[in-house]
Amino acid sequence: MKKHIIIVGGGFAGINLIKSLKNDERFEITLIDKNNYHFFPPLIYQVATSFIQASNISYPFRRMISKFRNVRFHMGNLIKVVSETKTVETDTGNLSYDYLVLALGTESNFFGMENVQRCALPMKSITEALYLRNHMLLTLEEAARNKDMKAAGLLQNIVIAGGGPTGVELAGMLAEMGKYIAEKEYPEIKLGLSNLYLIDALPTLLSPMSEMAQKTSYETLEKLGVKIILNVSVKDYIDNKVILSDGRSIETETLIWTSGVIGREVPGIPKEAIGRGRRILVDGYNEVEGMRNIYAVGDICLQLTEKKISKRASSTGAGSHTASA
Repeated sequence: MKKHIIIVGGGFAGINLIKSLKNDERFEITLIDKNNYHFFPPLIYQVATSFIQASNISYPFRRMISKFRNVRFHMGNLIKVVSETKTVETDTGNLSYDYLVLALGTESNFFGMENVQRCALPMKSITEALYLRNHMLLTLEEAARNKDMKAAGLLQNIVIAGGGPTGVELAGMLAEMGKYIAEKEYPEIKLGLSNLYLIDALPTLLSPMSEMAQKTSYETLEKLGVKIILNVSVKDYIDNKVILSDGRSIETETLIWTSGVIGREVPGIPKEAIGRGRRILVDGYNEVEGMRNIYAVGDICLQLTEKKISKRASSTGAGSHTASA
């Protein structure tokens, strides 16, 4: 009988696994995702700044898998994994599996700051990017109508928390918009009241990258008028004030959060199998530690061990087990 593989999450990891198993007669595959489309995260900042449409970086799952004989799609949010009965619970129904692959990726990490989580604008999905785009456009319209200088300044201030690739790209795009577009399209706005801040707790922008990239990004953004604040973190966001770790505060109605990610929570996976950054601990074959026939791939997993011949495989004379069974 064909084995049923459930893959939860249609990001790059999940889709690549599907492509490697497409039309394989040994398996029936069900892809579960809360959205009905795959999208390209590296360009999401361009959706947020209105430079491209969401359709330019997204593609329907059903169209993608329509040529695969053994793949089906189920739209729903994962609620719980029940390993005892080999089922997954979603908000649109329960499904049984022979093998389960978790590829849910990550979500924004707010480091336990409730006010920031409630009021800041993250940018991890197309929905969030579109919301951010609409928020900024409506804020500009409000600023254009506002005759109160202080209120107009509050509306025009933008704070980006996080100096990684997303924060740097977004800061550059917004700075160029303010310099070359807003001046023409919003003549009522006094641009001298506008301030764009980029804040990071580390001593450099783009900390994982080369020194040249760090220096170039800093100098380029500075020339565009971005106010860069390093070695300082955001501690709270109260009454339209971003509170910084050095005691300063910045008034703004737009706090954009690009300051780190954390693995998505998967109820049903034991605490012992959760590692740093809420990543799921896996062995050298991406099987979840302490579990059978459940695997994790992509950004949600943390692999600390090399491939080994499993004890159960060696005891039966078999070679090894893999994520594709």
